[in-house]
Amino acid sequence: MTVQTTTPARTATWAPVIALTSGITVLVASEFLPASVLPALAADIGVSEGRAGLAVAATAIAGVVTAPTIAVLLPRSDRRRVLLALATAGTISNVAVAVAPNFAMLLAGRLLLGVAIAGYWAFAFGVGTHVVPGRDRLISAALAFGVSVATVLGVPLASVVGDEIGWRAAFTGVAGFSALSTVLLAAALPSVPAHPAAGLRMLRQALGQSRLMAGIACVVLVAFGNFAAYPYIRPAIDRVDTASTPWLLLLWGVGGVAGTVVAGALAGWLRALAAVTPMLLGAGLVLTASASSVLGVALAIGLWGFALNMVPVFTQLWVTRVEPTRAESAVSLQVTAFQVAITVGSAAGGALLDGYGVRAPLLVGAAAACAAGLGWAGLRIPRG
Repeated sequence: MTVQTTTPARTATWAPVIALTSGITVLVASEFLPASVLPALAADIGVSEGRAGLAVAATAIAGVVTAPTIAVLLPRSDRRRVLLALATAGTISNVAVAVAPNFAMLLAGRLLLGVAIAGYWAFAFGVGTHVVPGRDRLISAALAFGVSVATVLGVPLASVVGDEIGWRAAFTGVAGFSALSTVLLAAALPSVPAHPAAGLRMLRQALGQSRLMAGIACVVLVAFGNFAAYPYIRPAIDRVDTASTPWLLLLWGVGGVAGTVVAGALAGWLRALAAVTPMLLGAGLVLTASASSVLGVALAIGLWGFALNMVPVFTQLWVTRVEPTRAESAVSLQVTAFQVAITVGSAAGGALLDGYGVRAPLLVGAAAACAAGLGWAGLRIPRG
């Protein structure tokens, strides 16, 4: 009798976490999608590849505004309703991009996606730990696993669909998966009340924590390092061998899955993880810039994906370890840092690509990532 009653309870408990992870998967796949179809998208819309990369920046611009303010604007709203609204917005944004007749409408759709992904990220961790209390590492790893699934399946699959059918078909497909994820959330996610202290006061207190803000600055650096380069990963691969692009993008995602697993396993050594991971990311970017063979770029891309996908795991744990009583605001600042870095990084990377070639954004990104590693190495954190 005990086994029969315990097993369904566990299933019911973890179903919302699976639903949350599915939402992250489709939103991140949507965010990264332009990088998979960049040449075709740019040619169809009639802009340069560097300018088309601003489709990533537009998403981040909306995220910069959304992440720190959504909890302030909705301090008492049930988090289930908020997440469902954000997931629905993600679906609508992909439909808008799929039918966009020009660059302006494409950017509008991407701005809506920025609201959806930043708001979802800001709440998902807190909702997960509310549903499964005391399992912070597993929740963080589960959400990061969603990112890895998006890169393993979404990025290379979108590249194949974009090449064979068209880039608009890739966005239409992701919109369908986004709608399915929204239905799953509605079915599995229980009501989740807002934290009693949520709102402007909590955010102000978090902003006043100097060690947290130093870590947030490092988040900006490491995310800038990646996103100065990532929107242009396809041109970087095409420089060596265009025929290998789909499986090399798949390798990037496979490396990401491994990175998520390793980061979760090593979360007990959080300070060391935070110092070393950005260095690995920098090495992956340098190797990608210097690779002259398919084998060389494969090793570089694998390392790049491995290191990057460790970053969401340890940064989320890092900010909530430093600021445990104001975790929702700490995570919102982490998300804001990512969105600021994506905005500036993708714009800077596009300018470097158009002006100096594909190696320039990779090398600038590597320098920023290594600087983040040095910064985290000098920051102490409370024991878990």
